[in-house]
Amino acid sequence: MENSELNITLLKQGDKTAFAHVYDLYSAMIFSKLMRMVKDRMVAEEILQEVFLKVWERREKIDPSQSLKSWIYAIAINLVYDYYRKLSRDHKMQQVLLDQFADLYYANNDDGIFEERKKLLDEALAQLPPQRFAVFKLCRLEGKSYQQAAEELGISPSTVSNQLVQATKTLKEYIFNSKTLLILIISWFFQTK
Repeated sequence: MENSELNITLLKQGDKTAFAHVYDLYSAMIFSKLMRMVKDRMVAEEILQEVFLKVWERREKIDPSQSLKSWIYAIAINLVYDYYRKLSRDHKMQQVLLDQFADLYYANNDDGIFEERKKLLDEALAQLPPQRFAVFKLCRLEGKSYQQAAEELGISPSTVSNQLVQATKTLKEYIFNSKTLLILIISWFFQTK
């Protein structure tokens, strides 16, 4: 029996030394991936601890014929998905992500995720009535003030404000209810792998 097989067998039996060895072997790699996915050290550390808590709790389900590293990565990926699902329900985070979508809309970037993000925002923008689209485009994508947008569109600044609020609400609902957002997160993970 190889050393790694022995560690897996001992881990499955609840051996804490084998668990510590698995943690030492994989935690740095997992942490590196988590940092690339969540971009926040505290969050990555919390998810890392949760990953290895789940490894310990599910140790009896380990299949010695399968890659332990892949199994641990799968747990990590699922926890990151859970993290982003929770964030997608957080209104402040929705606004931050929507701002990032808008800020990067005209950015020159050749990666596939940028293209997918732009496509998702285009689809969301297509849901807007013409005046809301015009207001959003002028204020959020082109950076014009409410007053400038109002003058250009021949409407009052308060109408610009109301239209922008409604446009932002529609875009949030579309983007955060879209399976494409989860696909973007998944594809981004695999690009960083």
